[in-house]
Amino acid sequence: MAPSIFLLMPTESLIAQVNALLPQTQCTRCGYEACQPYAKAIVQENEAINRCPPGGKAGIEQLAQLLQRPILDLDPECGSFDGPSRAVIIEEHCIGCTLCIQACPVDAIVGANKLMHTVLAQDCTGCELCIPPCPVDCIVMVPTDEWSPNDAQQAAQRYSERQQRLTTKMGNESGAVARTLSNKPSLAKAANEAEQRQALIADALARARARRAQTQRS
Repeated sequence: MAPSIFLLMPTESLIAQVNALLPQTQCTRCGYEACQPYAKAIVQENEAINRCPPGGKAGIEQLAQLLQRPILDLDPECGSFDGPSRAVIIEEHCIGCTLCIQACPVDAIVGANKLMHTVLAQDCTGCELCIPPCPVDCIVMVPTDEWSPNDAQQAAQRYSERQQRLTTKMGNESGAVARTLSNKPSLAKAANEAEQRQALIADALARARARRAQTQRS
């Protein structure tokens, strides 16, 4: 018997094809930090193909066809998906803390410190990651139109651009701090506070995912 076509593909090419079938909401419900790492795990670690709620049944079927694996039901531990949605900020309640901006994986929220924030509807993926960090619960999810392949492609691009920007920013800040740290101890304190702030955000997101998983199991 001739080997399967997908088995003859270079690994990186197959990862790219799997990633292209994922909805690119970057919601982390699959247990990975974004869609691309999940795609990589599917190919390289034989991860299950049924861990993407936003992809739904259709997404599982597409992955099964590409990888020649059995079609599975959506893993209930990853949650359910009732349709595409987007975040909306109740502006009169927003205190301008910027935590939602930092949590958004695709830069779909604009605003400044202590000023009202707004979600760019056309850019929001409905990932819900902005909700847990909000200290005043001023973000709600509303149904929206179908999530198209073009939407997914644009979301993937925005996610990639954000990651590149953050990497560059961190590199620049680390370099600047390293150059002046010896004679400006206050910068060390500022850098430590920034790290603590990022850790708090990461912890809030982790606790939110844990609460969501607990609710779904109840």
